[in-house]
Amino acid sequence: MTDRYLTITLESDWRSALRRAGQLANSETYQGEVLNFETPAQFFAQLTEKRWELVRAAQGKGEISIRELARMVGRDVKRVHQDVVVLTDLGLLERTVRNGVICPYSSMHIDMYLKTA
Repeated sequence: MTDRYLTITLESDWRSALRRAGQLANSETYQGEVLNFETPAQFFAQLTEKRWELVRAAQGKGEISIRELARMVGRDVKRVHQDVVVLTDLGLLERTVRNGVICPYSSMHIDMYLKTA
């Protein structure tokens, strides 16, 4: 199986971002996956420091339970579960059949370019 990797982008023109993702999907070889946010505020609201900590703790570990993930980061299980729900909705973590979680990406890249309006 090919290592999966993710590029996180900030693109206010969602149509252009969708067009580029479609072009990647039509390629014969795996080109990685893209998660786009329209604004910096949207990005930072969804990917908080504590959520990043969960992603980093899960990356490369294989399947782990939410309780184990909470232990790894020293946080309350209920709060970790709430953050895992957001992270799975975004696609940064995936749920397993045994109700564990896995980070499917071997690498992630954030492509953020901010300039004056």
